[in-house]
Amino acid sequence: MPDPGLTTAAGQKRKQPPDFAKTSNNSRNSKRAKQVDARTILTQTSEKALNRNGDLDVSSFVKAREFEIKAMETSMGASKRSLSSRAFQQVPNELRRRTASHNVKKVPRKLRSRAAREMKEDNTPTMISRRRKANAHMRLRLQTVNNLQKMHARAKKKRAEVREQKGDSNQPEKEGAPAVHVRRLKKNALSKPEQPPAKFRKRQKHKAWLPTHVYHAKRARMTEPKHPLWRFAIPLSPTEKSFRKTHRAGSLRGCVAWDTSYVSTIGLEGVESSLLGLLRSLGINEDALSGNRLTKWRAGTRSWHGWLRERDGEKRWISEVDIVWCSQEGLLTTTECSSVKIKEKKRKLFIRVHPSAFLQLWAEVLKVAKIQRPPAMVEDLRFELGSIHLTGPGSTEALLAALKSVPEISDESTDSHAKTWSSLGLVTNPSTLPQSAVLAFNVSDPRLRYPPQPIETPVSESANDELLQILAEWPPDKDRRPQSIFDRAARLTASRLLPSQKAINRRKGDALPGVFPAPAPTDPQIPALLLASRSPISGAQGSWTLILPWKCVLPVWYHIIYYPLSTGGNPRFGCLDETRQIAFEQGLPWFPGDYPGTQAGWEWELMERAKREADWEKRPKGKRVAWESLDLGQAKKGEIGLGWACDWEYLSLSPATASQATAKERTTTQEESTNPTQKSLDDPAHAEKPRNPPCPIHQIPLQQSARLLANPNLICPTSHDIATINLTLLSRGHPITCPRIYRLPNPPSALRIQWLALACSILNPPNKRNLKTTNTFAKSASNPPHESHSLRTAHTAYSLLHPKEKANDGPLQPGHPDYPSVPEAEDLIGFVTTGNYDLGQGRGSAIGCVALSKVVHSSGTRQEATMREGTGKGEGGGVGVDDSLTTDGESESVRKEIAELEKGLGKKVVSRLCVVRDAGQSVGRLARWELV
Repeated sequence: MPDPGLTTAAGQKRKQPPDFAKTSNNSRNSKRAKQVDARTILTQTSEKALNRNGDLDVSSFVKAREFEIKAMETSMGASKRSLSSRAFQQVPNELRRRTASHNVKKVPRKLRSRAAREMKEDNTPTMISRRRKANAHMRLRLQTVNNLQKMHARAKKKRAEVREQKGDSNQPEKEGAPAVHVRRLKKNALSKPEQPPAKFRKRQKHKAWLPTHVYHAKRARMTEPKHPLWRFAIPLSPTEKSFRKTHRAGSLRGCVAWDTSYVSTIGLEGVESSLLGLLRSLGINEDALSGNRLTKWRAGTRSWHGWLRERDGEKRWISEVDIVWCSQEGLLTTTECSSVKIKEKKRKLFIRVHPSAFLQLWAEVLKVAKIQRPPAMVEDLRFELGSIHLTGPGSTEALLAALKSVPEISDESTDSHAKTWSSLGLVTNPSTLPQSAVLAFNVSDPRLRYPPQPIETPVSESANDELLQILAEWPPDKDRRPQSIFDRAARLTASRLLPSQKAINRRKGDALPGVFPAPAPTDPQIPALLLASRSPISGAQGSWTLILPWKCVLPVWYHIIYYPLSTGGNPRFGCLDETRQIAFEQGLPWFPGDYPGTQAGWEWELMERAKREADWEKRPKGKRVAWESLDLGQAKKGEIGLGWACDWEYLSLSPATASQATAKERTTTQEESTNPTQKSLDDPAHAEKPRNPPCPIHQIPLQQSARLLANPNLICPTSHDIATINLTLLSRGHPITCPRIYRLPNPPSALRIQWLALACSILNPPNKRNLKTTNTFAKSASNPPHESHSLRTAHTAYSLLHPKEKANDGPLQPGHPDYPSVPEAEDLIGFVTTGNYDLGQGRGSAIGCVALSKVVHSSGTRQEATMREGTGKGEGGGVGVDDSLTTDGESESVRKEIAELEKGLGKKVVSRLCVVRDAGQSVGRLARWELV
């Protein structure tokens, strides 16, 4: 029988292919026909109620109306059933299963009766767990459970026999796990993670798990088992769509929480003079170490965020870190042997650094600590301290519910930290707190208060006044007792006394219904350290960083994640992509991806470059970008540098040297990707210094970059110094893959005038533009015969961009035939490292890096000097006019035209304009950049 989908036309030997357009609409048409049929009401004509003589037959008339009434009732029921959804479809999106569940117990309790009724009506086959016939896999699991139970019974019987032989058979068996010997932390040496349980030991040979690994492994995409990130198994992104939800939770309503236990912590202990000398050698300013501006930081009531650099050599900047001092008063003294020998008081501090730069900073700190007199002791606290990072309006509320101070220890009259913390219920933005505030107190086990209950926040004018008074006075500044989290004995005691979940459940069962268990003297006192950070962007959300002992992170994590917020819902968990998204929406760079001038940033760039190259090579030639044949306009062919990379070699070196370095780097990267070296976390070889970037680029922090741009004539940057910037597109679209950043082209070509005119049309619309600026070219619209060629080109460009008859139209958009082309390769100043659509601003934005030497040479100060001198060529590719191409009259006319346009825009705006072009595309977009 021939296939009905294949038809044979007359005179054709081959069958025609099926019409996929019709087959794709079959489901939609059938659904629509089903709805129409359900809404159709059958009726009868009036002729049925008349007899042959035309008289009314009452019985026939009643039967006809009865039929119509039943048809209407049937149609109402069918219509209701056809438009209604089933019980499993009423579940929220984050709780919905991939397919319809045939087990009503997997549906929420309030929908189980409805689901059971629907399954009964549809004759859906159901399955009961206890009646299910065990398959091979289930039999294996049951056998394993039986074996484990038998092993446990034998071990328990053996322990009872041992107790009887010792004569203490009446002593009950101790609950919980036996005490585990914790090895002593070595000074000036890398630490090793604790040995994981036997069933998870093989999975952690070359990496370490976070405390919340099992939670994230069920809900997020993790790093590949054989390719960990920074020696940890880190969650990359949630399995569900969360881009818009993360934006709302981080800025509008709710909060986002991250397990940032992978952030490394370095502990320093020594005499204060030695610690200050160590920090001074790592690049911290003298004002922060000995001045009065950061006295509270040195006293331990504030944290410090900044950059550290190498002591010797090129003095490269390593990474941005957070430094917290232990409070100054009441510090413990060291003892030797059994005799109490009082020495000079020592101080402690924590340095928190990103794991990608930990090994480099560790080697530098260890080298500098040994040359101090007296030397400072260095500790690796990576696997002793964990952390949770929160941001959003509900972050303070979620933390308040999870962190309850210990009643016996934290008396409100003495512990100002705990008292201040309990009074912050009305805070919706941590930025309202004093900048870099620090709170330290002991908290109880949050599992005793699980499930979490909403906290009561007073809503009155008096409560707001009290909060304002607390924020103004900030009592913790006067309380300088040492934080217990700096004491290793307190951290280990809290970890050892942490009861098992079985013991917690037993205490809950003994308590009254609806009442949490009463605190016991043996409950652990968990030392907690809270760091409040303020965003440098005005009005942006601040964040909290909670530092805890490593084993205490998981109980606090579950209490935070399942806390019911007052605004509805629960806090969302974030992964690495959400960290980058929140930083991007706040206009801040993310370390290490947005700092390619550091060793950690360069390693990240090489890794991303290899991924993009592999994606490009696996595509067929007909479906991938041909970089060598890319048309950039004005007879420019080929992509600048490597299309899949931010090619800093091309920007900083000569083309020949750049091609050689790029080929060598590509070969090295491919060899490393094909033959990855797996090193154990316990191997001291991890301390080896990472390789330097193949191209000599240096990352310059924000303060130094701003100083260079403010005084370009006094401090001249080298050709290898780069700075991080924030880009805001002035037109539609957003950058995506390795975009190129150009400065405005040099005169005397009309291309610069076209870009300036386009910027004027965007920033100064015709209805708001100054009349003098608008009529710059209107006075000479007739184009006299003696006008130069460059002026005629400029007039043509301006008339195309600002026609009189279309004065109300917007500026030209990319893709228009008269849209300006991209500048030359000599105007390339940098690359975009992160680009996307910013939901907060409602437009495209990006984070990138630019070469400071090219930016300074094209800044307003150098432009004015060059244009005043009237020299032939601008320094460093600036805005000087080449007199060899134009006459003196033409050069003077072009200068006047450029001066008029720049005057209308403003010199500061013109110095911050640039052109952004995606790799593999020929269209550039205007953008404005700022240092970050």
